Amino acid sequence: MIVIIRKRHLAMAAAAVLAVCVLAYLLWQPVKEAHVLAADTVVVDAGHGGADGGAVASDGTAESGINLAITVKIQEMLLFLGQDVTLTRTDDQGLYNDDSVTIRQKKVADTHNRVDLINGVDGAVLISIHQNALPSSPRTHGAQVFYNAVSPAQELAGSIQQALNSTVNVGNAKAAAAIPGSVYIMANVRCPGVLVECGFLSNAEETRLLQTPAYQQKLALAIVCGYLSYEG
Repeated sequence: MIVIIRKRHLAMAAAAVLAVCVLAYLLWQPVKEAHVLAADTVVVDAGHGGADGGAVASDGTAESGINLAITVKIQEMLLFLGQDVTLTRTDDQGLYNDDSVTIRQKKVADTHNRVDLINGVDGAVLISIHQNALPSSPRTHGAQVFYNAVSPAQELAGSIQQALNSTVNVGNAKAAAAIPGSVYIMANVRCPGVLVECGFLSNAEETRLLQTPAYQQKLALAIVCGYLSYEG
């Protein structure tokens, strides 16, 4: 019983610290005329999963597990702050059809089913979590945000990018960019969508950081703060 009470106290303390951090970040931002992002539900998409591990580091670490860990942390923060949240996946499984057999069939079914899930959520905003890789340039690192063609995704991406630049990209600032139309999910969802490449698994040091809960929490907090502080 003592252990349970202590865990509850720790959870409450962590939640209180989170609230203070979010509030401090929002108060620190320059005061602008607010532009309301009318999102009934934030859909947080942990990229890949199941048979599709996504990008893989030289040590064999697949991005799918890191994506899910960051996604769950984003969900916890948003729920704590009163925002409705839907996840596209909650474990290391893809969204396959029963008749999907080959890896290709599973990947195709997964992307189509994610689009259907997201488009079925009224008033949604999509935040899709991924990891990057550029084996030809192992020194490249940092988090970058991409946006789809649905307004105001570009402005939201800029806000999240600013938060990432001031936290995990210090001295390595990046600019938000439009995502290529070849990315099926982002091209076919009807809601504003941003895709966050949280880091490079081709960079050994960043791979190590991305696997730590503390750094995952830092990324999640920056993304949440960028979402909450979006202003036009």
